[in-house]
Amino acid sequence: MKYLVAATRGSKLALRQAEYIRARSARAHGPEIRLLVLKTRGDMVTDVPLHRIGGKGIFVKEIEEALLDGRADIAVHSMKDLPVNLPPGLVLGAVPVREDPCDMLLSARFPNLDDLPSGARVGTGSLRRRAQLKALRPDLEVALLRGNVDTRLKKLLDGDFDAIVMAAAGLRRLGLEAPFTEKLAPPRFLPAPGQGALGLECRADRDDVRELLSSLHDADAAACVAAERAFLAGLDGGCRAPIAAAAVLHGGDAPDALISLEGLIADPEGRRVVRGKISGPRAQARELGADLAAQVASAGGAELLREIFNAEQKEGML
Repeated sequence: MKYLVAATRGSKLALRQAEYIRARSARAHGPEIRLLVLKTRGDMVTDVPLHRIGGKGIFVKEIEEALLDGRADIAVHSMKDLPVNLPPGLVLGAVPVREDPCDMLLSARFPNLDDLPSGARVGTGSLRRRAQLKALRPDLEVALLRGNVDTRLKKLLDGDFDAIVMAAAGLRRLGLEAPFTEKLAPPRFLPAPGQGALGLECRADRDDVRELLSSLHDADAAACVAAERAFLAGLDGGCRAPIAAAAVLHGGDAPDALISLEGLIADPEGRRVVRGKISGPRAQARELGADLAAQVASAGGAELLREIFNAEQKEGML
């Protein structure tokens, strides 16, 4: 095979991620990768919260169609944007080395979350971030902020917000920063399942492509991501509920290596947060995620999910 066609979104961050995969393939003496840049619904609708316009799938549908109709051989996704259930005929071919999965608080004037004054305006388009911010600081005004990384940072520096929250991975990949930054790290603040990781998707019947992708795969990152995504799948919350998870691998490739996984579900205003934690063998990553989901569900998470969905349906009927 002379080259692979990689489908990607056209944002600066998405292109940087695709270029990273292209460079990794070249270093591994793999095939040349050519980019197919596509615009998704999520890129076109930027003034509405994600959970109101289709959740995670809005960033991948058009890209997956290019895989299925043969225009592309692989797709480069941010794992946190990829739904846990892939369309028939598509598989996750590789998870490369993971970037920092944490969130970052950025501000032009205030050093950290605790220093924000009461009533400070904090921007995010994520229900998960909103819920955790409100749980920690119910006195803050958490307002909608969407758009690409540059747009969000510009709105902060222009004074539209006192602070914003974004993924550390995106900032590092683009080399961006703000006058003040604070890492919002576990256990205080949990990331989205799969955050900081990339996913390379391909057709299930393309054994040749899956073989080529093996050189880009990182087993450690894949195990942690699998545990986090199994937790998300077990709660069946999609983008409509604030769900977070963070997995940490202890022991690397050792036969007795362990994964510790912490997860939570909250109501959108952060008034109730149900947390859980579990650990076990890395070989059982998916089982650990499913077990933690069941634990959190039985501790009040299932009831919380029902309330969120019922409120959403009632609001949609108004």
